[in-house]
Amino acid sequence: MLGEYRIEGRGAAEISASVERAVAAGELEPGQLLPPMRELAERLGVNPNTVAAAYRVLRERGVIETHGRRGSRVRPRPATSGREYIRVDVPEGVRDVANGNPDPALLPALAPAFAAAAEQGDRRPVLYGDAEVEPELARSARADLDADGVPAGPVAVTSGSLDAIERVLAAHLKPGDTVAVEDPGWGSVLDLVPALGLRLHPVGVDDDGPLPDDVRAALEAGARALIVTCRAQNPTGAAVTAPRARALREVLREHPGTLLIEDDHGHRIVGLPLHPLAGTTRYWALVRSAAKAYGPDLRLAVLTGDEVTLGRVRGRQRLGPGWISRITQRAVVRLWADGAVDAGAVAAAYGRRRDALIAALAERGVTGHGRTGMNVWIPVPDETGAVARLLHAGWAVAPGARFRLKSPPGIRITVSSLTADDTGPLADAIASAVGAGEGRRYV
Repeated sequence: MLGEYRIEGRGAAEISASVERAVAAGELEPGQLLPPMRELAERLGVNPNTVAAAYRVLRERGVIETHGRRGSRVRPRPATSGREYIRVDVPEGVRDVANGNPDPALLPALAPAFAAAAEQGDRRPVLYGDAEVEPELARSARADLDADGVPAGPVAVTSGSLDAIERVLAAHLKPGDTVAVEDPGWGSVLDLVPALGLRLHPVGVDDDGPLPDDVRAALEAGARALIVTCRAQNPTGAAVTAPRARALREVLREHPGTLLIEDDHGHRIVGLPLHPLAGTTRYWALVRSAAKAYGPDLRLAVLTGDEVTLGRVRGRQRLGPGWISRITQRAVVRLWADGAVDAGAVAAAYGRRRDALIAALAERGVTGHGRTGMNVWIPVPDETGAVARLLHAGWAVAPGARFRLKSPPGIRITVSSLTADDTGPLADAIASAVGAGEGRRYV
C-alpha cells in the first residue's frame, strides 16, 4: 500500500509529522491510500485513538482527505507541495518573464514618504493601545471604496492580500468546508485553501471573470465561500465586467449565506472600472493591496467588509501581530496624497506591453489572454514541452501548473520588463515552442 515508506511515531504529533515529511519529499504521492487507523495502530503498537488524532491533524493541515469507508488518502495537491516550487530556474543569460513582479521603473520612490512618516512618529510615537489603523489611511481608503461603489463597512489593514484572505477564511470556515476558487487562478490561494484544511472547488474563468454557471454549480455542491479577483486576474488578466457582475450577483442572491471574498489587487494599475459584488451576500470582504502599484515590500493591504467579518478579523489580529506598522501606513497615506503613482499612466504602460504581445502572437496563430494587469496567459497543448523549449530559446516563462486545478495547460508571461524590441522575438519563440495554430479556450 505504501511501498517502501514506513510511517513512524508513538504520539499523534510524531505520526502526523512522519506522514507530512513523506508527502513533502514525494515518498507518499498524491492520491495514495493510507493504512486504516486500526491497522496502523497495531503496526506501531499504539492506541487507535492516537492514530485517529494524527489523521485529524493531517486533515486539518490539508495534507490528507478522508472518504468514510473508502479510507484516507494524500490530497491530490497537498499543502506541503507548494506551487511556488513549480517554477523554472533562470540560468544566466535567459530573460525572466515568469516572476510576476511589477516594473520597478513604474514604482514610486519610497524614501521621502517614509522619512515624513518616521518624523511624524518621532513627534508622537505609536504605543500599545493606540488605534490599529491610521485614521487618515482609513478615511482615504474609505473614500476610494465609496467612489467605486463598495458598500459601507469598517476598514482593517493587513500584511498583504493573502494575509487578508487567510484571516477572512479563518473567521468563518472550519476544516473540511469547501471554497470555490478561480481555475486558473492565483497559485498562492490554491495553496492556502488546503493548508487551512479547506477543500477547493474549481470555477472556470474567461476574460470577463468567473463563469456564473460554474459558480452556481460550486455553491449548489456545497461551497461555503467564493474568492473572486476583480481585475488583473492572475494569471489570465481577466476583469469582471458590468454584465458579468450582474450575472454573478444573481447567482449569489440564491445563496445569501456564501462568504464572498473579492481581491482587487489591480487597484491603481488597471484602467477599467471596478464592478464589485460586495454586499450581495450576508458576509463579504474586499481587499486592496499596495504591492503592484507601490511595491511588494510594503506588505500592506486595505480590507473592508461586513461588520461581523471585520470584527472577527480585527479581534483575531489583536491577539497576534496586533497591527501593521503605523509608520508604513503613514508612508502609504503620503504616497496617496502626493499622487506618487499616476494610475492611468501605469495602466496604459502595462496595457501597451500586453496588447503588443497578444497582437504579435495572433499574427503567428497563437492565442493570448490579458485584458488587464501585468500578465498574459497562453493556452498550450504541451505545457512542459513549451516551457522547456522557451527556456532553450532564452526565455523563462511560468508553467501553468502553478495556477491550475482542472483547466487545460498554459503558460504565463509577465510583460513588466518587456520593451518594444522584445515583443517580436518573444512572440516568435512562443509560436515555435507551442506550434502555431488555433489557440485553445482556457476555461
